[in-house]
Amino acid sequence: MATQATPKDLSANDSQHVKSIPHPLSQLSVEETHIARDVILKAQERSVVQFRSIYLEEPAKPELLEFLDAEHKGTLDQNTPRPARLARVQYDAIRHDKIQAFHQSIVNIHTREAISHTVLGKEFQPSLLRSEFGSVQEVCNSKEFKDALAQFDIPDGFVVTIDPWPYGGPDPGEVIPRYIQGLCFARDNRTGASDSNHYAYPIPLIPVIDTSTSKIVRIDRLATGGEGDDWTHATHAKGIIDHCHNSEYFPESIGGGLRGDIKPLNITQPEGPSFTVSSDNLVEWQKWRFRVGFTPREGAVIHDVWYNGRSILHRLSFSEMTVPYADPRPPFHRKQAFDFGDGGAGRSANNLNLGCDCLGVIRYFDSVMTDASGTASLSKNVVCLHEQDNGIGWKHTNFRTDRAVVTRSRELVVQFVITLANYDYVFAYKFDQAAGITVETRATGIVSGVNIDPGKTSRWGNVVSPGVLAQHHQHIFCLRIDPAIDGNKNTVCVEDSLTLPFSQHTNPWGNGYEVRTTEIDKSQWLDACPSSNRNIKIVNSSKINPISRKPVGYKFMPPATQLLMAHPDSIVAKRAQFAQHHVWVTKYKEGELWAAGEFTNQSQAEIGGLADAIKRKDDIVDEDVVVWSVFGLSHNPRVEDWPVMPVEIQQLHLKPADFFERNPALDVPSTRNMESKMVETGDCCSGEIQSDPATHWQGVAGLDISSDKGV
Repeated sequence: MATQATPKDLSANDSQHVKSIPHPLSQLSVEETHIARDVILKAQERSVVQFRSIYLEEPAKPELLEFLDAEHKGTLDQNTPRPARLARVQYDAIRHDKIQAFHQSIVNIHTREAISHTVLGKEFQPSLLRSEFGSVQEVCNSKEFKDALAQFDIPDGFVVTIDPWPYGGPDPGEVIPRYIQGLCFARDNRTGASDSNHYAYPIPLIPVIDTSTSKIVRIDRLATGGEGDDWTHATHAKGIIDHCHNSEYFPESIGGGLRGDIKPLNITQPEGPSFTVSSDNLVEWQKWRFRVGFTPREGAVIHDVWYNGRSILHRLSFSEMTVPYADPRPPFHRKQAFDFGDGGAGRSANNLNLGCDCLGVIRYFDSVMTDASGTASLSKNVVCLHEQDNGIGWKHTNFRTDRAVVTRSRELVVQFVITLANYDYVFAYKFDQAAGITVETRATGIVSGVNIDPGKTSRWGNVVSPGVLAQHHQHIFCLRIDPAIDGNKNTVCVEDSLTLPFSQHTNPWGNGYEVRTTEIDKSQWLDACPSSNRNIKIVNSSKINPISRKPVGYKFMPPATQLLMAHPDSIVAKRAQFAQHHVWVTKYKEGELWAAGEFTNQSQAEIGGLADAIKRKDDIVDEDVVVWSVFGLSHNPRVEDWPVMPVEIQQLHLKPADFFERNPALDVPSTRNMESKMVETGDCCSGEIQSDPATHWQGVAGLDISSDKGV
């Protein structure tokens, strides 16, 4: 067990001493990041080092749980063993012979030494660097690319822009070094507006670049034909974007101007927010208690979730997202991104703006990011925390007395937003007053379009603007749930509601149905089943609810969204096996965080992902289990998705199931909001007001069975 010694010079005051040491789940500070960097530079002093990421290596779970147990019991002091502060350092080292290799080291910040070190084999490719993305435009200033571009007449005043994209899965038998490809567009620069929407003018070229040599390997010519055309690139005219139209979205460019009839809708909290946040990112709100972390790959991570003194989750995070495109015309068969593994959600996180991305009284969280030299700096406002109203929480009207009791449902939202070239994604974890957690994704941004000849349509997508074919594609997410339902020994069950057959003894009238609970004893996958109202329950079989006499638990209904559509034998499917089932249940394994495996860039198969994890056939009854929920959307674009698509929302609801002895939101105050006002409507109707409303029998007295009077 790696533990960190407690400096003796800080032990005069236990309370101050404990507060002065970073929490084991706190992000690395700038100072700690630089310590890790310097350890690597010293160890690699004969090589040129280019850093990719330096971030917290979370403590081994048994060690962390020991610390958290003391924290929750209030027994932390100077003698409490603390997990060592470790940094995971990912970097490229280029030797004097110009051989480049990807390295991963774990550095002990306290002892200033690398305690482990691995070099990635040539069969794997690490995620793409920002510098690699940035080099695409520069490489395409080459004569080779300009010669390819010369086959088109690009009007004066247009500037060619290139979006960097992962190469995707190489074709069978294709052995390649490290490639990146560029999707080409033209930006209308005639007005000098740098924000002009270049996606409205696609150019049918894709340069493929070897990032190690910074040279173009080849330039793929794209088909622009429609229904009935072959897949060659010979159908387009020389004026390749003459039929395309300007399609702007920034406010000052909207034709006809913006709406003028929207009045302000302000969210105010005159007494401030109901949450508190400590210096080490401990969030406390209502009866919730958890910590907010952040990694370059996952973005926001939720740690150590408790409700009213009881543990719910150990860790909650998004593990992966794949976006495969359905256009089979080469080279689009390789158009597939793994946005967490190929690039990194945290690296792509927006710096959120007050009053725009989050409304109300906001608390922001920063992250520490590094550049290629290993120099750390703060990335500001990458996560926001705020409260919001979500309508009625619960209500009942007593029809005998006409008395209604109603409470509002307030949520605490942890949100971050990422931008990946054309697409933007909003990720949110929402905690409610009924002890539920909603995990939400919102896809927005600009659909990925390719050039199509004027007047044509295609079975591979939808024409959303003249000359722009938005290709069919999918967005498939994987959420990793590491539960701790009243402790870390849990069991996963499947609950199905099934029709009972007619039976003289058990179902004589045919109206009955059975709720069948099946315990999952081995690691495996499962699929959603709306026809049986399938729920996944995570229970602690050692804790029995005194009311229902069932194990305490939490449950969710797997969203019955469409799974990966690519043929199972395709490379697209082989490298995204996680996307072929809605739920996966595995036994906890240290470091097993990635649904599609750690290395997705240029993969031809999913290695070390969920398909491999379930092959272990681990026993998972009353064990430390992990549940992975897969959901998403098949996006067949519509014209209304252009030029920027309205959000497409997906949600998963995790809610208590016999965890409490009553509605946990019963104590939420039923308070009238005195700021609400009635809109003056005028005298639109006439007549007397109903004095004795009978809707749903309200106001109709029932029989008082305690009375000795007859009817």
